[in-house]
Amino acid sequence: MESAEQEKKRNEDRLLREEDLKQDIRTKEITSYFGYGFAQCISFGLVGTYIMYFYTDILGISAAAASIIFLIARTWDAVNDPLMASFVDTLNSKHGKFRPFLKFMPFLIALSTISLFLPLDHLSMTAKVIYAGAAYIIWGMIYTLSDVPYWSLSSVMTQESKQRTKLITFANMGIFTGIALSPTVFVPMTEVLGGGDEEQGYFLATVVLMLVAVPIMLNGFKNTKERVKPPKTKVKFSDGVRAIRANKPMFAILIVFFLNVFMNITQAMIIYFFTYNLGNAALMSIFGILSFASVIGFFVIPKLTVYFKKKHLLMTIVAVDVIVRIIWFSLGYSSTAVSLTFIGITMLLYTSTGPLISAMLAETIEYTEWKTGKRNEAVVFSGQTFTGKLSVAVSGGAVGLILTAINYQPNQAQTDFTLNMLFFVIALLPAVGSLLRLIIMYFHFYTEKEYNEILDKLYDRRQQEEAQTET
Repeated sequence: MESAEQEKKRNEDRLLREEDLKQDIRTKEITSYFGYGFAQCISFGLVGTYIMYFYTDILGISAAAASIIFLIARTWDAVNDPLMASFVDTLNSKHGKFRPFLKFMPFLIALSTISLFLPLDHLSMTAKVIYAGAAYIIWGMIYTLSDVPYWSLSSVMTQESKQRTKLITFANMGIFTGIALSPTVFVPMTEVLGGGDEEQGYFLATVVLMLVAVPIMLNGFKNTKERVKPPKTKVKFSDGVRAIRANKPMFAILIVFFLNVFMNITQAMIIYFFTYNLGNAALMSIFGILSFASVIGFFVIPKLTVYFKKKHLLMTIVAVDVIVRIIWFSLGYSSTAVSLTFIGITMLLYTSTGPLISAMLAETIEYTEWKTGKRNEAVVFSGQTFTGKLSVAVSGGAVGLILTAINYQPNQAQTDFTLNMLFFVIALLPAVGSLLRLIIMYFHFYTEKEYNEILDKLYDRRQQEEAQTET
């Protein structure tokens, strides 16, 4: 037990340390960081939304072959992403540990994205499959080398919890906006630029969007700053393995993040709900507006974290989501206005969880440093990158299985069973993910209190190391 005097001194030291760390991050720096995520995710949105269609309907690759490409890519990601992260963690330069990647990766992101949508009329089908598979896997590797340093950078721009939450909130907003932008503008661009040639339209539209994305990403390198100095001990590849084993809170947060899979399934299938249950596919445009409107959650979350723990906020949001979805399911889908209202509410709740999850994940970096003596920021955030890819891949496969299981028949009236099951998937299935999140968070032990205690211990450790160095 600490004496009252020791506790007083520790609190004074914490206040001094917080004053040292509390360098306000300028609006220009925050918007530049936002911009990098936004521009990077123009690429992610294009690939996530259109690559399957491009492979099957434009290049003529079979759905089975395309699925095998995605399966091989995700299997490789399980090996590649941690290796890439360990590589990132071992580097350092005059520009810092993570910012150098933001200087060079924009060009590689652009080139690899354009390579995915190249016209391949002159190739045989076998050559098309080989090229498509290689290009997709290379794009995934390059994306990892951009995404992991991008997220890791947030952990060294500040250690002050509320500022970090604000920074990560804007990062989530940028990513959400970038992903949402691609489907909004891409198809009209392909029609204008292609002049009736869909393959050429896809290629030219991708080139234009990447030309827009690169300077925005480079601005993210130019206007950001690394403030948190890494431990003086050199990081080795083997340290990444130790970091993964030691960081138990990270695993809990990554499971919570993976449970986005339920919402991913819903978003992929909502076009079927609009078309067959509500009888109007054009409602997708209203869904797009509701999705953009839901970003107001990004502005509210940082203010709430001033008064409430992130764990408790997340538990409250997912609990409300379960209740709202049960009410919606009990009311049915006979009213379009009611359904759109509930879709808007659940989208707002869903987007509000993103900044909380990313901020909680970032705080596990200090937990790793306390346990191992190494920060390994990139290893932690590579878990988020891989889990995000895995969630999208699993949801994509699940959609096909669900449509088959509910006896969906394209371009014809659906049976009552199919319509009811579509409504169940849209309204109630994501509640399963929210309930699982609630259970995991109930047992999650790593909150702001533990985070601040670990910051104190790390501060004491560094003071002792500096004292030993001086003697």
